Amino acid sequence: QFSQLVSSDLKVLGRSSYTLCSDGQLLIRQVLHPETSKKNFLLSDCFYSFYDLRKEFHTCYPSSAAVKDQTIKTMAEYLGLGTDETEEDFGVWQVKTMVAIIFSMLSESCNHIFTEPETVKYKYETGPCSKSETVDSETVIRARGLPWQSSDQDIARFFKGLNIAKGGVALCLNAQGRRNGEALVRFVNSEQRDLALERHKHHMGSRYIEVYKATGEEFLKIAGGTSNEVAQFLSKENQVIIRMRGLPFTATQDDVLGFLGSECPVTGGKEGLLFVKYPDGRPTGDAFVLFSCEEYAQNALKKHKEILGKRYIELFRSTAAEVQQVVLNRYMSTPLIPTLPTPIIPVIPPPYTIATGSIRDCVRLRGLPYTAGIDDILEFMGDATADIKPHGVHMVLNQQGRPSGDAFIQMKSADKAFMVAQKCHKKMMKDRYVEVFQCSGEEMNFVLMGGTLNRSGLSPPPCKLPCLSPPAYAAFQTAAVIPAEAALYQPQALLPTTRTPQASAAAPPTVTYYPAQAAQLYMNYTAYYPSPPVSPTTVGYIAAPPGAVAAAATATHTPILPQPGALVRMQGLPYNTGMKEILSFFQGYQYAPDDYNGLIQLSDQARSVLQAPKEWVCL
Repeated sequence: QFSQLVSSDLKVLGRSSYTLCSDGQLLIRQVLHPETSKKNFLLSDCFYSFYDLRKEFHTCYPSSAAVKDQTIKTMAEYLGLGTDETEEDFGVWQVKTMVAIIFSMLSESCNHIFTEPETVKYKYETGPCSKSETVDSETVIRARGLPWQSSDQDIARFFKGLNIAKGGVALCLNAQGRRNGEALVRFVNSEQRDLALERHKHHMGSRYIEVYKATGEEFLKIAGGTSNEVAQFLSKENQVIIRMRGLPFTATQDDVLGFLGSECPVTGGKEGLLFVKYPDGRPTGDAFVLFSCEEYAQNALKKHKEILGKRYIELFRSTAAEVQQVVLNRYMSTPLIPTLPTPIIPVIPPPYTIATGSIRDCVRLRGLPYTAGIDDILEFMGDATADIKPHGVHMVLNQQGRPSGDAFIQMKSADKAFMVAQKCHKKMMKDRYVEVFQCSGEEMNFVLMGGTLNRSGLSPPPCKLPCLSPPAYAAFQTAAVIPAEAALYQPQALLPTTRTPQASAAAPPTVTYYPAQAAQLYMNYTAYYPSPPVSPTTVGYIAAPPGAVAAAATATHTPILPQPGALVRMQGLPYNTGMKEILSFFQGYQYAPDDYNGLIQLSDQARSVLQAPKEWVCL
């Protein structure tokens, strides 16, 4: 109605165009644009280009107050303009006063010219970002609490009315390459960033979004990239990007194009496809696709969870920054466990046992700092370290192999465990207090094997394989003898060496609380376990030259691997693969019997490490 009214008035005057002049930018940027966007209303072009009277006034009169402190009343008082106090309608009074101020600025004494209007971008522009770019930290914010399915266009719509830089929306991903509900947004200048911060806890749908300051370095870490392949893929501007996940590893470009069909043609055909691969060239099952318009992208999204080959395919909206992250930051990094060198020699720690009874001779530490190590725990225990059993400190890891904040300690008696729980409960470690509870070995084993221990009692670990149920771990039968030559060869990824703990005065010097230093140097396979039964290392591997293997095989001790004998590693197995499927796969080949004792001296603990569900090691 407003636009029609102004247009009809202009026709009477013989004019066709006009530009708005507003008292500041808040009403247009922070009210009209966001509200009309929520209600799916279209604003006329005059609201995308306007003059800010406060800025123009300060330009015309530099000695006046700062822009943020200007009001219509202060501007009128600065010019000595009289105000009509008889006007009852405040809005009408404001408009009349603004007209008087503008006429004063256009007078011959000032001769001010309105030349640079404020602009609001019609739509968000996508584009790549290079790590070599310089990003001003005063232009970046972090948005938190986003719906996981939100795209860069949804975020741009949330900040409607503010000008986001080209390619300035970077969705953050977690370690698994999935969105974590956060995004970094880069604006064209600090003024737009400050207006964005005022939208803290505004709503996107039914969720409120937190908005905080961020740095340019954080933005480049997420959005920046240097890959020529990615740069070429993203060089086509104003394209809609769709991410495909769950593709068969054998899928080709023609398979993907055929899956999408003729109703959603891909920009440039095969050039509009980008398959994500691991550093060794293996496909990850992810791909990014370019579409020239929103209609084609919508048609593609309708194929969400349709079947390609024998797998259903997930499709999501994506961004240029997500392409950079997935291709460069996640999949181009070194894998958690590198390919094993061959041949290998198992390194078995010295004999030890884990308590399994109902005697409450253990303590549980809860709320540890995630950076805490075994040395920190020993320092936290103080004089009580003298009462810890050898190899009695057990760090609990989560499913990603990272510290969970819990640990169990085996004490020499139930009385000692009770005294420690009383003395150390809620004692500070670094900047956190740690809770200490007395528990039994049975309870400890349940948690170490992936179960939970809370006020409701014990919940068994989520394991289906018999070998993964909480066993009574027996001591290793025989410690492996490592040839002297083997110590000279180290794998590619070394774990950090631990600090030497300060021995208590009451503690005997020969007591150790975790496996030997040599075993700690090497990557262990318990990272795939919910939490390892022994910490910090149960089974390690060191590479050895052929001569060392020959010396080990001909030594007087029990041979580590018989001659003939071989170890093969299988990757890419379905997650529900069991023992029967493995044996069926090797049907027709001679493999070692189920009783490994004739080949390698292994306890149930080491056997369950070898039979972890993610990867299998066959003898």
